[in-house]
Amino acid sequence: MHALRKNHPLRRIVLASAATVSGMVLLLSLKPHASPQAVLALPAPSGSASASGGTGSAATGTRTVTGDTVQTRWGPVQVRVTVKDGRLTEVTAVTYPTDNPRDQEINSYALPRLRSEALQAQSADIDTVSGATYTSEGYRQSLQSALDSVSG
Repeated sequence: MHALRKNHPLRRIVLASAATVSGMVLLLSLKPHASPQAVLALPAPSGSASASGGTGSAATGTRTVTGDTVQTRWGPVQVRVTVKDGRLTEVTAVTYPTDNPRDQEINSYALPRLRSEALQAQSADIDTVSGATYTSEGYRQSLQSALDSVSG
């Protein structure tokens, strides 16, 4: 008789061990979101991105403008921008949902990504952050209203 025949206890032990190892490998292969501290410490993108502009305005100096407050499903979102010599140099979310721990978790990784994309794009033409659709849309709308105020 073979050692791993159908009713033999060793067979159950081997199968249980294999299932446990497989489960652990799958569990350890999952990639968690970066911690809020690590995400917030991201440096600003370098100044190599070119400014997109078809307005033709010769803006000089530094202007800081706060965009409209946009109501989203989970709360208001508002963005403040700083433009220096016609270039977007800073984007700050001044109002965003923080009512519960889940809002705080989502915004801790979404807002730095949205800021980085806005600075790289030099416009409000930025991608939505997965898992933060409503915040991304509010951020984009508020950013556009701030940029419109600067150029207009």
